[in-house]
Amino acid sequence: MKKAISLALAGAMTATLLAGCGGAASSSAATSEAASTAESTAASTEEATASEAHEINTTDPIELTISWWGGDSRHEAYQKALEAFQAKYPNIKVSATYGAWSGWEEAQSTALAANQGADVMQVNWNWLYQYSPTGEKFVDLRDYSDVIDLTQWTDAAKDACIVADSLQAVPISMTGRIFYWNMNTFKEAGIEEVPTTYDDLIAAGKAFQEKLGDDYYPLAIGQYDRMILMTFYLESKYGKAWVENNECQYTEEEIVDGLNFIKSLEDNHVIPTRPSMIAAGFDSIDKSQEWIDGKYAGIFEWDSSANKYQGALADNSGFTVGEEIKFGDKANGGFSKVSMGMAITTSCQHPVEAAALIDFLWNGEGAAIMGSECGIPASAAGLAAAQAADAVKPLVLEANTKVLAFVDMPLDPYFESSKLKDTTDGVYTDVFDGYSYGEYTAEEAAEILLDGVSEVLAAV
Repeated sequence: MKKAISLALAGAMTATLLAGCGGAASSSAATSEAASTAESTAASTEEATASEAHEINTTDPIELTISWWGGDSRHEAYQKALEAFQAKYPNIKVSATYGAWSGWEEAQSTALAANQGADVMQVNWNWLYQYSPTGEKFVDLRDYSDVIDLTQWTDAAKDACIVADSLQAVPISMTGRIFYWNMNTFKEAGIEEVPTTYDDLIAAGKAFQEKLGDDYYPLAIGQYDRMILMTFYLESKYGKAWVENNECQYTEEEIVDGLNFIKSLEDNHVIPTRPSMIAAGFDSIDKSQEWIDGKYAGIFEWDSSANKYQGALADNSGFTVGEEIKFGDKANGGFSKVSMGMAITTSCQHPVEAAALIDFLWNGEGAAIMGSECGIPASAAGLAAAQAADAVKPLVLEANTKVLAFVDMPLDPYFESSKLKDTTDGVYTDVFDGYSYGEYTAEEAAEILLDGVSEVLAAV
C-alpha cells in the first residue's frame, strides 16, 4: 500500500539542515563488488604514510561543520567531545547539526546532492554505496593517514568501507540486531525467563493476552524490523544469505514462508499489528507510551541502542539484554555490519583539520568522552580509551558481544537502500504494512518484495 511522502515535513527538515549547513567482519564481503574491491585494495589498507605530508593548522581561524543522528545521550557526548576538541585547537570552531533518525537520511541525501553536507559526517554504511558509488561525495581517508591513525582499525573493518577503491569512511563500530526484554512485564504475565525459542515467543503472546490484556505484547517491531527479523528467520531455516552476487537467493515461495512467520507472530499476539501501531501515532517505539509504560515488553534492535530503550522506560529495573533466537538448524541467521562510519565530504574546505577531528573523536581524547554512545568502538585505541574512562556501557558491550558471537551471514549494503527501507514510501513499508492491513496476500506481498529488491540490485 503505497503512501505519499510528506513533502512538507521533509522539506522543512531539509531546509533546517541546509541552513545549518546504526562474525563482525563478514559484512565486507556482502556483494561481489565489495568483495572484489576489498581484494584489489587489501595491500593499500596497510597505511604507512599519506600521499603527501599534512600539517594541522593551529593558528588561522578555521570553521568546520559536523552532523550526526541519534538520541539525547549521543548528542550530549558529541557536544562534550567537540568542546574538548576546540579547547585543544582554539583556532578551530566546530558547528554541529544533529537530530533523530526519522527523516534524517532524506535530508542528508538532499544535502549531499547539493554538495552542502557537513564537513565531517556520521554516515550509515550503505550511504557509501548509494550516494558515493564512484567516490564522488567522500574523500579517501588513506590520503590523510598521517593525521588519522588508520592502523587502529583492522583491515577487515576498513575494507567494509572501501567503495570505488576509496576508504570513504572509518567504521565507528560494528553492530547487529538482538532482543531486549522488559522482564518486569514478563513477570507480571507469569514468565520468569527471557524467550529463547519460537515456541517461547508464542507462549508469551498467549500469556500476555490472557493475564495482562489485549493491549500488552511481548514484542513490538516496525516495518524495517519485520524485514530484518524475517531475513533472520529465513537465513536460519534455509542456511543461505539473503543476497549474494547481487541476486536475492530466495524464491517467492520461500519468502511466503517468511511472511507467514511474521503473520504467525501477529496471529498469536506476540507482536501488535501494523494498523494498531500506526493508530498509536508515534515516530519510534522508544517514544511510544506503550513502551514507556511496559505494555510493549520487547524490542528487536541494534546492540548500540540498548541504553536508548532502557532510558525510555518509566521503570527500567527489568530491562534485560536477551539471547539470539535460532529459528532453524541450517544457520544462526542474522548479520553484522558497520554500524555507522565517519566520513569527510569532498566539499570540505579544511580536510586536514577535519581528519584531525575524526582522529580526536575515535582514537584520541574524544573517544573517552564518546564511550559506547555510537556502539562499541571499532578503533583499538578508541576502545582502550573508552574502557579506561569507564565509558563503555555494560549493556551495549553485553549486547554487542552476544551479537558478534552468534551471527553467520554477510549483509548486502543495498539491503538498506532508501528505496527499500524508507518508512513512508519504501518497499519494506509497502509490503509489511500492506500485508498486515490485509491488502496483500502473502503471495502478492512476496512478489512485490522480490521485485523491489531485484530492481534495486539491478540498478547497481
